Amino acid sequence: MIALNKLKKLAKEHGTPLFVVDHKELRRNLAEFKRYLPRVQPYYAVKANPDPAIVRTLYKAGASFDVASWPEFEIVRRHIEDLPEKQRQDFIWDKIIYANPIKANDTLMKLDPYKPLVTYDNYEEVKKIRRYAPRAGLCLRIKVPNTGAMVELSSKFGANPGEAVDLIAFAHQNGLIVEGISFHVGSQTTNFQNYVQAIHLAAGIYKEARLRRFVKMNLLDIGGGFPAPYDGKVKPFKELAKTLNTEIDRLFPKNIEILAEPGRFLVATAGTLVAAVVGKADRDGKRCYYINDGVYHTFSGVIFDHCHYPVRAFKKGPARISAVFGPTCDALDTVSLSESLPDLGLGDLVYSPNVGAYSHASSTWFNGFPPAKALHVNEA
Repeated sequence: MIALNKLKKLAKEHGTPLFVVDHKELRRNLAEFKRYLPRVQPYYAVKANPDPAIVRTLYKAGASFDVASWPEFEIVRRHIEDLPEKQRQDFIWDKIIYANPIKANDTLMKLDPYKPLVTYDNYEEVKKIRRYAPRAGLCLRIKVPNTGAMVELSSKFGANPGEAVDLIAFAHQNGLIVEGISFHVGSQTTNFQNYVQAIHLAAGIYKEARLRRFVKMNLLDIGGGFPAPYDGKVKPFKELAKTLNTEIDRLFPKNIEILAEPGRFLVATAGTLVAAVVGKADRDGKRCYYINDGVYHTFSGVIFDHCHYPVRAFKKGPARISAVFGPTCDALDTVSLSESLPDLGLGDLVYSPNVGAYSHASSTWFNGFPPAKALHVNEA
């Protein structure tokens, strides 16, 4: 994390609330992912934080990209629009996956000229792709266990493994090519056995598909879910990587391309919020602080992402359990009811580390309060 004295200086210069993104940390996280998973190509999940500056840094560092909407596709495409036509198309083929299994017709029509790789998980989607994006390559997303994930996704997406090969056959019958299989074990997955079970399911589907003479598949997308180190309970990434490397090498030959969709893992630790105390009261024996950022803004992950972001003070002193609220007039705007904070005065600064993912990305203008100002450091 950026040094506290520098954070204070930036807040004094730019005001608060201030969302500081450290691009050195982005590059470090990407390098760590590649170092521990050398066979896996990381496709940054743009939804985790679609700030173009973040995408640009990861693009320059050699990342590929997982997009889930046309605007996200456009954010990535802008970085390659000056490349020669063949090189640009090769990048789209090799380094972008449209990983939303459900796509609107107009989105498919806009994607079709780029001959993209897209995911699907049902028969109706095959019919839509055949009609509106027949030049797309397909990746079948299967349903896998999400046990213990902070945000589960299996209730919304994923074909039952038992019907997977039938869905592959249906796509081929409709003149489409299925290039591989994908899955997602759920966001912030600390239960590493989810990955083991998912890889085994995918390997079984590959085997059955080959027995039924579908031999053109050559990729496995192991999705996202790689946990950010929010606290000491999260096991080191290298432990998960060791498990993944063992299972992938055991079950998938070297000619199968392995890709992943890390989002939170790449950006969570790169973001830090600095906010100011704008109100203070004692209610029912508890100290309450009101800050100029809340759950409708950078702390949106409290609601949407089931995530707790600690609020820490720059000031030192005896601490007491305090409540922290956001600036809006909605009681839902509660950041925390149990933060250990010293006695703070109006105008004092607080900070929250590791808020880079699913936070500023889902900020709103509710109650007229604007999102925090984003400030990028160490971009070069």
